[in-house]
Amino acid sequence: MKCRIWKKLHAEEARRFDQAWTLLEKTPGLDLADAFGIVQSGMSVEEFRARRARARRREAIKEARANVAPEAIDGFIDRLIADKAELAVVMGERTALDVLTAVAPVSFNGERGGKIEKLHVVAMSRKSTWDALIPKLERDPKLSQKPATVARQPARRPVSDPRAFLDHVGEAISIQLRNGMKLSLPLIAVGPFDVLLGTPGDEVFVPLHAMISWAPAALIAQS
Repeated sequence: MKCRIWKKLHAEEARRFDQAWTLLEKTPGLDLADAFGIVQSGMSVEEFRARRARARRREAIKEARANVAPEAIDGFIDRLIADKAELAVVMGERTALDVLTAVAPVSFNGERGGKIEKLHVVAMSRKSTWDALIPKLERDPKLSQKPATVARQPARRPVSDPRAFLDHVGEAISIQLRNGMKLSLPLIAVGPFDVLLGTPGDEVFVPLHAMISWAPAALIAQS
């Protein structure tokens, strides 16, 4: 009796409860809280689970970045600015020659090109380093013609957790970049958002967002 009265007084809540309970019975592994969340959001079970997975991945990436020291990468960028080094700034479809004058959380500032959004940068090094490296680079034809785009949300990018690189410092790794270039160089240092490859004095800065995939070079050689 009391249940029927409650349903009359709270018809919309009762309807959602019935929908959630039905969904719970039909979906193995679903709990009641998630069932209510799905009903209220209007999403399918798959969409809701995908959103939850992305939220968990965002938190994991945030935690990972907080646990990787930035000093090595920051020091490299500071040296480039202090030295007024002539740089090759590689982007999706072009390479710009510039001199860094400042760095901000989401951008670099070039003496000639002005503000350069970090998401546009695929790799960066001293011009002399890049000139020596270019003839040796392998390229993916499809990505060279149409570079992969960068998702604004780190959780949607192929590579975003820097911790995976930490055990490979000092080893050669192979990285497929979103513009088709493939770098196979020693890993010098890892930061929250980027890595340094190459050798001291001939470093190549590569942001994680520019990567399509990567693997230790020794592992690739064995396959």
